[in-house]
Amino acid sequence: MWNSEDIRCKCICPPYRNISGQIYKTNVSQKDCNCLHVVAPMPVPGNDVEAYCLLCECKYEERSTTTIKFIIIIYLSLIGALLLYMAFLMLVDPLIRKPDAYTQPLHNEEENEDAHSLAAMRPSASSRPNTVLERVEGAQQRWKRQVQEQRKTVFDRHKMLS
Repeated sequence: MWNSEDIRCKCICPPYRNISGQIYKTNVSQKDCNCLHVVAPMPVPGNDVEAYCLLCECKYEERSTTTIKFIIIIYLSLIGALLLYMAFLMLVDPLIRKPDAYTQPLHNEEENEDAHSLAAMRPSASSRPNTVLERVEGAQQRWKRQVQEQRKTVFDRHKMLS
């Protein structure tokens, strides 16, 4: 048998004369899902009940609150597991990284403002890229610098690269 929260009849009644619109919900059987059984107390006098009920839209609804609760628990568990994983990575990642003594920041006084602004946007080269994401970002930065250099060569110096 259904739980009382899993079945209901919902009637949506629009405004009628001087009565504001209302939503009525009651746990009744599907055959009793109509305005006369759900709307209580009736907001209109006896001779207007039929006209008022014709305006109301009643729907019988069945839902499984057990399934809904189960899905929400799974969803929250996944979010919690991802948060724990993120915290774990944040705690362990600094311990895994080791500074690379061979890598030094590059300083070149002859670079123009464009190259200087590119270097300012790029993260410092004080540690060797350990994660796949850092390696991909490094490759992307190198590619961007190459494209910028090609643009500078072609448009500013009007030379073609061979």
